[in-house]
Amino acid sequence: QVQLVESGGGLVQAGGSLRLSCVASGRTFSRYTMGWFRQAPGKDREFVAHIFWSGDGIYYADPVKGRFTVSRDNAKNTVYLQMSSLRHEDTAVYYCGARGSGDYRRPLSYNYWGQGTQVTVSS
Repeated sequence: QVQLVESGGGLVQAGGSLRLSCVASGRTFSRYTMGWFRQAPGKDREFVAHIFWSGDGIYYADPVKGRFTVSRDNAKNTVYLQMSSLRHEDTAVYYCGARGSGDYRRPLSYNYWGQGTQVTVSS
């Protein structure tokens, strides 16, 4: 079992930055591939970023490439999402997930989810 808790969301002006954190409980966190997703009102949950347990295997969705950076600290059981040059369209609830198997871009490939943290970007 892995429990995930996101934090760091908030209200920010367009062009600003935020850093999201996702803290995991459980001894096996370091063995999980982790993903960040987001869900805007009325839309499906969409892939944002992915990172292997080793810290490599980093992939991003096209809309966030060059603006977002995913990283992890296995000693702290934490995965981060540094978001810069934020845009109004980045407004969503952001979730971290621990991946089981399957396509890393699909929410169904993730076995565990946090409760989400709201990010609102004012234009």
